[in-house]
Amino acid sequence: MSNSKVDFSNTKVAFHLKKDAELERAYFLFKMISNEPLVRIGTAATNFALKTHLPVEGLIRATVFDHFCGGVNAEDCMTKIDQMYNSGVYSVLDYSVEGKQEEEQFERILNQMCTLVDFADEKEAMPFAVFKPTAVGRFEIYKKISNAIALTPEEQQEWERIRERFHKICSYGKEKNIAILVDAEESWMQSAADDLLLELMRTYNKDKVVVYNTLQAYRWDRLEYLKQIHLKAKKESFKLGFKLVRGAYMEKERARAKRLDYTSPICISKSATDLQFNDCLKYMLDDIETISVFLGTHNEQSTQLALNHMSNYKIKVNDNRVWFGQLFGMSDHISFNLAKNGYNVAKYMPFGPVRDVMPYLIRRAEENTSVAGQTNRELSLIREERKRRKL
Repeated sequence: MSNSKVDFSNTKVAFHLKKDAELERAYFLFKMISNEPLVRIGTAATNFALKTHLPVEGLIRATVFDHFCGGVNAEDCMTKIDQMYNSGVYSVLDYSVEGKQEEEQFERILNQMCTLVDFADEKEAMPFAVFKPTAVGRFEIYKKISNAIALTPEEQQEWERIRERFHKICSYGKEKNIAILVDAEESWMQSAADDLLLELMRTYNKDKVVVYNTLQAYRWDRLEYLKQIHLKAKKESFKLGFKLVRGAYMEKERARAKRLDYTSPICISKSATDLQFNDCLKYMLDDIETISVFLGTHNEQSTQLALNHMSNYKIKVNDNRVWFGQLFGMSDHISFNLAKNGYNVAKYMPFGPVRDVMPYLIRRAEENTSVAGQTNRELSLIREERKRRKL
């Protein structure tokens, strides 16, 4: 049993892969992101430039894109994947193209996912593949099903095609021994995805966990939901897999609830969200025999809590049923210090054409701006490391 205390302030370990120039770029980026008006202006200007086809892709590529993304295609990400793997950190390639709504695009993403599973199968450094429900089906369909609105015959066929795509990806993952993470999205489409993923867990998680759904802890009903389906899983003897995150659509969720006058699904405060996250974490680690967990968190306290629990329950640091995940370009102090202590850690590495990945990058910038503490933490760690290197 290793000591469960990990020193997250070790900047030498955190930034050992960054050359001085890359460290300076990171400092510059987080400095900009910490300025809310600047993020708003920058976002608007970038959107405008891309819409009017101004030649800004080179600039974006050299700054934000290279810091937060692996590359424009999977091959492009290989150097970064190998570098991190040599330091004990795995990668989850995330094809971050959003908001496409045509069948042809959904089929393309299905093929892309199968290619990624093959890719992962050949690379020790990639134990997971990931996709979003709306990458393989129209948002409207999920929304209708989630709100119990009857589908037209055409929509019913469309839904069958969506189910088929999910099954294809998950059965291929099972065949190649690659776990499949499925991201969560807005609450008003999520029930349809949750029910479909329950069906997939029943099918593919008999002996070991292949399929992971995502729990967003900023939703106050998630612990209850987890307990309900855990009962089902135990009764019908299949295993559950969950990625646990805090959540990425808070402003949007609250605004919609207010506009349409229903109770917001989002926890009342940041501390209520933290509590929900930690309660879900404890609940899952309590029953590691039936629930595998991927903790997607940039929060040091929650991470340390998980380490303490693993230690108390005598769960080995490298037990394959417990993974920690952070986004590429963020929280290296958590990822690399965990890896150095022998824990399973994977970086979510977005990739795709610069233009198509912009919505993802803009969301990252906005999210970092709204979680002020996070950006300040990144800045103070980078400052420490700059100082250490100068000495």
